Amino acid sequence: MTIDNNLKGISRRDFFRVAGRYGMSSTLLAAGSFGGAMSLANLASAAESTYEKRFSKPAKHNLTFGAAGFNPANLLIERAGALEFARDLESRTDGEIRIEFIGNNQICGQTSCVEKAQQGIIDIYAASTQNSAGGAPYLNILDYAYMFPSRAAQYHFLYSPESQRILRDPLEKRHGLKFLFSHCELRGIQLGLGWEKRPTVTKLEELFGTKNRVTGTQLGRIAMQALNLNPVPVAWEETLDGLKQGLIDGAETWASAVAYANMSPVVSQSVDLKFFAGTEHTSMTTAAFDKLEGYLQDAVMESSYWTQTHVQAANEAALVKTVGWSDPQLPGTIFKENNVRNAFLADDQIKMAEEMCSPQFQPQLWEQWRERLNGWAGGIDTYQEIFDIARQIPTDTLPENVEPRRWWRA
Repeated sequence: MTIDNNLKGISRRDFFRVAGRYGMSSTLLAAGSFGGAMSLANLASAAESTYEKRFSKPAKHNLTFGAAGFNPANLLIERAGALEFARDLESRTDGEIRIEFIGNNQICGQTSCVEKAQQGIIDIYAASTQNSAGGAPYLNILDYAYMFPSRAAQYHFLYSPESQRILRDPLEKRHGLKFLFSHCELRGIQLGLGWEKRPTVTKLEELFGTKNRVTGTQLGRIAMQALNLNPVPVAWEETLDGLKQGLIDGAETWASAVAYANMSPVVSQSVDLKFFAGTEHTSMTTAAFDKLEGYLQDAVMESSYWTQTHVQAANEAALVKTVGWSDPQLPGTIFKENNVRNAFLADDQIKMAEEMCSPQFQPQLWEQWRERLNGWAGGIDTYQEIFDIARQIPTDTLPENVEPRRWWRA
């Protein structure tokens, strides 16, 4: 495990001393409750308090949460909600559910967490749906190019009761996973240091012919090939070295992922192509959920809803105030400090990209996967249904203003 520099004043050795006394999960949950720097004494006191509260009585259910590469520090950059969910669920159930939180790639990584969940090694996992699509192909349903016009549209869909029918029920039926909540961003191209001295990208054609890392999403590859972006599969953990050494021009991912994964020092331009979803989600295995009593199942859903609302607000704030995903950039943000330039493309360039690769304009590119996903969903037109729901709100709706709804209730 690595201790991020954001946990200022706490050495790796001291962190493990506290964790050795109060347990890793109690220490991580305590650390995640701090909004900034902390002292060793503060951490120890918080860990002790957290431990005593969590172990004041025996738990009815102990759940293991594999959270890819996340820790209390980087979860303050990309607000994926993993620790908030764990804390809220334990508190909401008065300790009847206890969660062992294991992040920092200790039990699973971005592409393997879903497989560890399906194997029953972990009960809950957090990773991007795109990286998880290798083990749960139905998650590709979120990755049709330009299906979501904005982050607001993404949140609107996840809150919609229709997401239960279109996304969640088929995922559970086919892969044994309950989709609980997700952060929402749209993917662009994060250019490496080879573009440091080049002008900021303003035209789509400037990206043509570049070689870019792609995640585990099969649908993402379709869009990238259509846009002449030469997708190259590279493990998330190896992407930083690839950008640093110039083995790839860029990587398709989203802004806060660059920041939380410490990729900012090797990224020179963050191009806002927003060509398909970036969704750092948390899912629970159906097997683990079904073992819970009804009132505890209700608690899982309520904690998921609460976490979704938290993520919606917190990540929007963090994008501007922590990451530096704005124009102009705020001083002290990660992108500003690392000289990462935001390349916000004009509407005509986004429209050009949409016409080159989206199912709306290039349906033939998507026929095979669209038919497959439609079949898994019971015969509905997955792309068209999500496309229509995503446009139920005005195009200029701010993500933080999307109305939260309990999606499992009609």
